[in-house]
Amino acid sequence: MDIPKLKLFCALASSLHFGRAASACYVSPSTLSRNIKQLEEDLGVSLFERDNRSVALTHEGESFLNFAKEVLQQWETYQESLIAQADQLHGQLSIYCSVTASYSFLYNILTEFRVKHPGIAIKLHTGDPAQSIERVLAGYEDIAIATKPDKMPAGISFKSIAHSPLVFICAKQQSEWNNTSWDKIPVIIPEEGLARERLNNWFESQNIKPNIYAEVKGNEAIVSMVSLGFGVGVLPKIVVDNSPLAEQVEIFAIQPDLGPYSMGICVMEKRLKSPILNAFWAQLTHEK
Repeated sequence: MDIPKLKLFCALASSLHFGRAASACYVSPSTLSRNIKQLEEDLGVSLFERDNRSVALTHEGESFLNFAKEVLQQWETYQESLIAQADQLHGQLSIYCSVTASYSFLYNILTEFRVKHPGIAIKLHTGDPAQSIERVLAGYEDIAIATKPDKMPAGISFKSIAHSPLVFICAKQQSEWNNTSWDKIPVIIPEEGLARERLNNWFESQNIKPNIYAEVKGNEAIVSMVSLGFGVGVLPKIVVDNSPLAEQVEIFAIQPDLGPYSMGICVMEKRLKSPILNAFWAQLTHEK
């Protein structure tokens, strides 16, 4: 297969926008369109449905995307294996994590890694930690800092680096909800992820119909909304401790036990054949 064409295809499949995909790949929209058309002609199928307003993958496009990602990963691993025969590793490492994780954990990890491997460029994406493992599985990232799920997906390797309890917080000096039943307390919860699953299970076990004020993407946004007095939020304590709004919130008087909460580094097991990923993985140590 034509590797440049596969990269263009994956970029368009990710953004579903010719302009953004072309810009990300440093080509013109017409060049991108021409390459996609040639790829479709080579395959004999339509990979995208497009009109003047939207772009969407066809069923064949979805299937080909999995193949394209696999080929590109194998190609990158092969290239890295050749480079590894030289004195120093060169290439790129893609990392995904939350904003909190980027300065709570990533700084120390990357400081050591960069000293050992200065020829490796770091590509960092930040976002909702609930999407971390999903992005690694989808091939969008090489590694991610993620919450350890109760059931680990097949094919994922995980090393714990820290533990942080899930805590309920409220705005500073806002005690009017301390003696209020849970079905009356406005709660601010994550849209998805382990904290949301644990909270749902706890409410169900207590036969409580929660008064959900807001569902929020990203833990940092929960701290912001809680600090404004909108409700009680639940999130990892490490996020609260590292938040610039830490002085505006406090631990809520009532603290249901939502179980252990472990954070760590995750990677696709098959990607550990990559010299770059293996070098990063080898320097990590499990938290005791």
